[in-house]
Amino acid sequence: MATKHGLGRGLDALIQDAAAQSSAPARSGVLRIPVDRIRRSPWQPRRSFEQEALAELARSIREHGVLQPLLVRPSGDGYELIAGERRLRAAAEAGLKDVPVVVMTAADNDSALLTLVENLQREDLNPLEEAEGYRMLAERFNMTQEQIADRVAKSRPAVANALRLLDLPEEVRKLIASGDLSAGHAKALLGLTMPGEQILLAHRAVKDGLSVRDVERLVKRAAGPGRRKKVSRDDIPEQHMAHLSDRLHQHFGTSIRLYSSRTLANGRKVKGCLEIDFYSPEELTRILEIMGVRIE
Repeated sequence: MATKHGLGRGLDALIQDAAAQSSAPARSGVLRIPVDRIRRSPWQPRRSFEQEALAELARSIREHGVLQPLLVRPSGDGYELIAGERRLRAAAEAGLKDVPVVVMTAADNDSALLTLVENLQREDLNPLEEAEGYRMLAERFNMTQEQIADRVAKSRPAVANALRLLDLPEEVRKLIASGDLSAGHAKALLGLTMPGEQILLAHRAVKDGLSVRDVERLVKRAAGPGRRKKVSRDDIPEQHMAHLSDRLHQHFGTSIRLYSSRTLANGRKVKGCLEIDFYSPEELTRILEIMGVRIE
């Protein structure tokens, strides 16, 4: 791969390499290309851009211009962006008609890899964007977690923990993407095995302003050794039990654990159990009211 040696050295090194390796029209250095001729890379892991920061960058560009050129490659009758999407968006917001670029000749795989790695080396991706970027590297390039970690200068456990966030329910992932939940909260929620419990505790963490340590404590309580063993499949199917538990979660708005009765070998029936969690006296009152129990 022609560009492999530049992947770990940052954008400045990539631009220098691009200027040296680019085709004849770009050999004179930085070119100016109309904004509307540059299209977004499909391999850009970033999905959200903070509007306030983008507006601030646009104000700076109006006053000083785009100080660092964008990195692009020829694509059809225009160009595909490799690095610099924030600057491109801010330039458009600032009303610029064209922007400075360095044109780089890169194959599809090289361009995708450069875009992913350049963005993953930044610190301002949200945890899900980072995780999605790692997933793209793994699927597109068949890279192991160790190889990904080496490319983006992170530890292998950091990459592995980030990828686990993609296993959370979509509702929880939205809270992470919006910034309502931190990566620390999300990692703590992975200690719960049921999506319904993860969703409820995620919303509770946001509503009550729970710290990561608070969430870890609640997860440990829910998944600890004191938690009763679930029913065997010989009694009520596990899938049906999970469905009932989820329905109860929705009804009571708190963590629910449902255990079915079972018949032992001697024929004696063991009673089932329904556990309902509450975290404050007010919540207990709310749950009792849902059950129709009035407290005088």
